[in-house]
Amino acid sequence: MMTREEIKQYLPHREPMLLVDDMTMEGDMAIAHYHVRGDEFFLQGHFPGNPIVPGVILCEIMGQSSAVLLLDELQNRLTLYSGLNEVRFRQPVHPGDTITVKARITARKGLIFFVDATAYVDDKVACKGKLSFVLVDKQ
Repeated sequence: MMTREEIKQYLPHREPMLLVDDMTMEGDMAIAHYHVRGDEFFLQGHFPGNPIVPGVILCEIMGQSSAVLLLDELQNRLTLYSGLNEVRFRQPVHPGDTITVKARITARKGLIFFVDATAYVDDKVACKGKLSFVLVDKQ
């Protein structure tokens, strides 16, 4: 299992945008976790009195969680979203929730990767979608 500090060796994200606490591989599946503490910047105004993790942040968590699938390709490269398809939000995510992401590569075309990802809270689907990423050289 990769810790937050080990993840920083591969992802360029830093606080407050590093949204993965740990990640591992099980066969061809990435499994990652993020615990919503409640003090995150994106909860400050979304929504007062009833904080809910924004959908776009759930997509970012799924994207960052998918990085473990590409570790061999990440040296000196950045991972950028090239698409979000069939994204569905099934239940809200609140402070105190731990998000578990499961993701698999479904296809590859050169340096473009296609991934199916699902974010769960307590074994219930919170968000799922088909993500695509392109790897670009760091500059």
